[in-house]
Amino acid sequence: MGAKKTTTGARFSQFLQPTLDAIKDLGGSGRPSEVKEWILNSLDLPDDYINAVHKGGESKFGNDVDWARFYLVRAGYLDASKRGVWSLTEAGNRAKIDQQLAAQILRSVDNRGVTTAATRVAKVSSLGDADPYVEEGLQRIRSLPPRGFERLCQRLLRESGFEEVNVTGRSGDGGIDGQGILKLNSFVSFRVLFQCKRYKESVGPNTIRDFRGAMVGRAEKGLILTTGYFTPQAEAEASRDGAQPIELVDGENLVRLLAELDLGFNPIRSYEVDEQFFRQFESV
Repeated sequence: MGAKKTTTGARFSQFLQPTLDAIKDLGGSGRPSEVKEWILNSLDLPDDYINAVHKGGESKFGNDVDWARFYLVRAGYLDASKRGVWSLTEAGNRAKIDQQLAAQILRSVDNRGVTTAATRVAKVSSLGDADPYVEEGLQRIRSLPPRGFERLCQRLLRESGFEEVNVTGRSGDGGIDGQGILKLNSFVSFRVLFQCKRYKESVGPNTIRDFRGAMVGRAEKGLILTTGYFTPQAEAEASRDGAQPIELVDGENLVRLLAELDLGFNPIRSYEVDEQFFRQFESV
């Protein structure tokens, strides 16, 4: 009974239909960051809510959308993807969720006794729909000393095709931790300055602006890598028109890049039953 009182009027219920609309507009599937950006651009949400964070550093807006996604999966409107992609089911593609249906979804899911599971999902909400290895990998990387994290980023950039990658890490250098050369072809190359943020919490727009200021006259491109995540305002600042662009790599993508290059992660192949595949043979 308590669960019903808590969730029936839950704040995240306002994002049930917008989450479906976002994924529909994105072509039937989308990454968590794409879905959240679509919602931010489509809904008139208060700035104080968009900028608000929980004590652990997670974005309240991002956390609410993650909760909406969790309930949509449990209700059968979204596929339970494990590859960081949110995708519609047939029911989700047809659904129009009004207040009455939203209340039914919340009650139905809560009555199935999934509150404990939902709490576990909420704890990794900043990772979106992340594989288990992503959370474990981030915990391991965050345990590294600052200098060790800089060296890890150096190795990642080298393995990704950067040349002459050096870690400077000098204090008073505007947050610049290193530099490298990204060679596009025999004629074109860019000098790239990078910054390493071994954070658990968010990285805001001030960090982007300060880093850009330190870059002036020194490089064509900037790159910030963090074990945390970037606020929507930081992402907007990084790609602001008329300003020097800065590429952003958050914690989830950092782990995935390492895994794709077989750096620090050993691939393990496993299988799960695809119910939808076998269902087509049941009515033959």
